[in-house]
Amino acid sequence: MKAVVPAVTFIAVLAAVAPESVRAQVPTPLALETWLDWERVSDPRISPDGSAVVYTRGWVDKINDRWESSIHIVDSDGSRPRNLIAGASPRWSPNGDRIAFLAADDGGNTQIFVRWMDAEGAVSQVTRVEEGPSAPEWSPDGTRLAFTMSVPAENPSARHWQVSLPRPEGADWTPGPRIIESLVYRQDRVGFLDESFRHIFVVPADGGTPRQLTGGDYNYGAPVWEPNGETLLFSGLIEDDALYRWQESEVYRLGVDSGELHQVTARKGPDGAPAPSPDGSMIAYVGHDTTTFDYIESTLYVMNADGSNPRALTSELDRTPRGLQWAPDGRGVYFNVQADGYANIMYASIDGVVRAASEGPQMFSLNDVSAGGMAVGTWGDAHEPGDVYAFPVDRLQQRTRLTDVNADVLAGVTLGEVEQIWAESSHDGLPIHGWVIKPPGFRAGISYPMMLVIHGGPHGMYNGGFNFAWQEHAANGYVVLYTNPRGSSGYGTEFGNAIQYDYPNNDFHDLMSSVDELISRGYVDEDNMFVYGCSGGGVLTAWVVGHTDRFRAASSNCPVTNWLAFPGEVDGNPLRWYADFEHFPWEDPSEHIRRSPIMYVGNVTTPTMLMTGELDLRTPMSQTEQFYQALKAQKKPTAMLRFQGEWHGTSRIPSNFLRTQLYLRKWFERWGTHDDGRAATQSGT
Repeated sequence: MKAVVPAVTFIAVLAAVAPESVRAQVPTPLALETWLDWERVSDPRISPDGSAVVYTRGWVDKINDRWESSIHIVDSDGSRPRNLIAGASPRWSPNGDRIAFLAADDGGNTQIFVRWMDAEGAVSQVTRVEEGPSAPEWSPDGTRLAFTMSVPAENPSARHWQVSLPRPEGADWTPGPRIIESLVYRQDRVGFLDESFRHIFVVPADGGTPRQLTGGDYNYGAPVWEPNGETLLFSGLIEDDALYRWQESEVYRLGVDSGELHQVTARKGPDGAPAPSPDGSMIAYVGHDTTTFDYIESTLYVMNADGSNPRALTSELDRTPRGLQWAPDGRGVYFNVQADGYANIMYASIDGVVRAASEGPQMFSLNDVSAGGMAVGTWGDAHEPGDVYAFPVDRLQQRTRLTDVNADVLAGVTLGEVEQIWAESSHDGLPIHGWVIKPPGFRAGISYPMMLVIHGGPHGMYNGGFNFAWQEHAANGYVVLYTNPRGSSGYGTEFGNAIQYDYPNNDFHDLMSSVDELISRGYVDEDNMFVYGCSGGGVLTAWVVGHTDRFRAASSNCPVTNWLAFPGEVDGNPLRWYADFEHFPWEDPSEHIRRSPIMYVGNVTTPTMLMTGELDLRTPMSQTEQFYQALKAQKKPTAMLRFQGEWHGTSRIPSNFLRTQLYLRKWFERWGTHDDGRAATQSGT
């Protein structure tokens, strides 16, 4: 009979079951408090001459409980790493003598700044605006910066609502109502939206008054300079009913001095991410024809600069290209692909020859390429958090590591072994990909408690890269299973669209088949299996507990539980969510009812916790409350944790990440069993 490990700290477990000779070899597990010393790297950019790299480095401000960022620089051979300045999103000027970046001014408002890269390192504030600028891009001659910024609507609906109240002088009256006429009026992590639109501006690089280039009540995408320095490319839909045509976009050209606007692409469907070739003769972009599919992988296209001769380069790839970067010789385009649970770099020649530039079980992304062919990106794998690397763009295997930001906190730490796992769905035999993390010091012959983690989206993709949260759960004695059931992105259009008008449903069988496959390997304690997920993972967790009792406890985090109500509560464009169903609910509510987890709440016997951010507008708290109240009405074990200061998710704030980890295990330990079958009791605070 196998020994059973209860869901408690793994070190204590191993010490209890191991002989004296083994106890001396007990691994040092990943500690939760390590998160407070964790760092992140992002957005590396290489200098025009390929000699240096700037990047954004994120770190935890432990006192003020928030993530902060600063810009660091390192030579492309890995030498002379140093902190440069507080801020984010650095961009080299065309000749490499300056960087532009975003940072807060003295009043806390985001502005564009420029830092000279000579020995003096002088810094100047370029913008002084009330609304935060974004996506700054240098002009080819280095004299101007283009960016986007929100501007009040030219024709606000408030003009129809002017009223005169008989207000006595000095009266302290309640403010008037918030008047809303727009289809989209709130956004997660923002709140209620002012009636405004994003427009394109230019400003002298040495400071001055920004000049607005665009007009009308439309949203304009991030600008990209063409090599001539006279025009900008962007994507959007400059049509009066753009919000109702949310599945469409086009590539446009904008004259910087003339203000002339020309539509470059013209087809029904989304076209975006325009990238001009080095000589300006062609434009690469990403898109696809209009479709009734809920999910479709996009294709890389190129066209002549005037929009003529558009042609697909990756029509057979069936994976979405991202982060387009032209080869310095202009003969092809490098791009990132998230495919089959990993991230790699590919290349497509303008003649349509597509090849993998990198391959393997890794998370490898390209960010920037210099004119001389030196490139920079990030690389990581199951045991290596992402760091910055430099490499020749045509020889990616010759990469040079430039950062190792978490080496100090991981020194001496033993991480859990990560293995890929494949299962055949019991529904139709569809291959389902996933991973399992074993506890550090894993020993055959012992049965471990298991956590099944379900991703959101639902068109998301778990990957084989490093994950702190799951490694920390594994360090506490759990086997952690995470998979990509049908509907996940990165496995092709057919796989991703397999849940159209059918979510959740057969993805449940995919998940259970992965659990069964893991159980067959002989080291899972079937009496101590747990399940959780957030957003789309919260949806499926609520569905799971309504369709099986095989889990000891569950946590449905930031879920949707009632599809009838959800489109009227969600932020953003509700048409995107109505489109997930064959009919509007007022025409035929049967599908919304059938697919709502709350309709199966009477079947639930699993103790089910719910955790949601108080500010969540993506899966609003009302969705959590409905499921919680339905469980309480039946006197079923449940708890509702309302995370303060959190929008969608429960882990944006560092201390809330710690709480999420601890409360999950606290709930699971409360309802798990000891090896003698007795329910574990909750202890501590």
